[in-house]
Amino acid sequence: MSQTLTAKAPASGGGDSEKTLRVGRRSLLWRFLARPEVGSLIGAVVVFAVFFTVAAPFRQASSFSTVLYASSTIGIMAVAVALLMIGGEFDLSAGVAVITSALTAGIVSFQLSLNVWAGAGLALVVSLAIGFLNGWILIRTKLPSFLVTLSMFLMLQGLNIAVTKMITGSVSTDSINDMDGFDSARAVFASDIPIGPVNVRITVLWWLLFAAIATWVLARTRVGNWIYAVGGSAESARAVGVPVAKVKIGLFMTVGFFAWFSGMHLLFASGVQQSGEGVGNELLYIMAAVVGGCLLTGGYGTVVGAVIGAFIYGMTRQGIVYAGWDNNWIMFFVGAMLLLAVVVNMWVRTQTSKR
Repeated sequence: MSQTLTAKAPASGGGDSEKTLRVGRRSLLWRFLARPEVGSLIGAVVVFAVFFTVAAPFRQASSFSTVLYASSTIGIMAVAVALLMIGGEFDLSAGVAVITSALTAGIVSFQLSLNVWAGAGLALVVSLAIGFLNGWILIRTKLPSFLVTLSMFLMLQGLNIAVTKMITGSVSTDSINDMDGFDSARAVFASDIPIGPVNVRITVLWWLLFAAIATWVLARTRVGNWIYAVGGSAESARAVGVPVAKVKIGLFMTVGFFAWFSGMHLLFASGVQQSGEGVGNELLYIMAAVVGGCLLTGGYGTVVGAVIGAFIYGMTRQGIVYAGWDNNWIMFFVGAMLLLAVVVNMWVRTQTSKR
């Protein structure tokens, strides 16, 4: 009898080990699937595969560089918007705030005959002030960020056109192409960098750098913990000593900084800025963040997901052109991808919460 028990013991132990291994593998898989950016990653692979198959130009290195540029113009702002959404707020004025920054730099530089860097510096102050005002009003009034930033959106939209027409006599700024400092500013904000056989717009490199810094802040710093805590529950965060007001105002000012940077790219890419642009771009920034896994309720998401969401937009926008399809389908596919990503993320979160 003892020999029988001795013989069976290893088999029983091996079975337990095998079961534990299977459970561990399954848990590892579900932990991966629970990542906020997984849904957008799967979507990006599908979109890439579709256009790689149906659009021959999409396979060329120069075309992929254009895709990255289209992604970066949305992606830079999506980084800041993702941080803000993780913190529990969102900004409907971000699109026109980009144009406000570009108009401020262009008008001030030309009208006062200043070095364009001085105009860019004043535009930065204006952009940070807009972000601070959004956050301060929200904290003081306790109004939803939807109402606060919608009001700012409408005011900036009106100011952009009215002030530009009043000062320049038209709906655009005067050209600053030949002014002091333009070439160096263009090199920083709107130049091309040769990488191998193709030229890559510098905004792509800035986009990836900003995303890396923001990811590090979220994952490795106390401020990152504060952002998640404030987005999850502002009252609970305040109860444990998190400076909720400073965090929220700081996030809105971060959006202001990125709006300034994006505005400088637009201005120095051509030397002229139209005052009526930017309307609707705020929805694309939010779309990229949401597709990337950020929740409108806050406290959940990653910057990496927002980067992938912006990349999906860039692939869709340029892929439809390369495939020779009607451009009017672009926003349809973007909207469909947004809906699909939200549904997938919600399903994955529901399934993982049961395990």
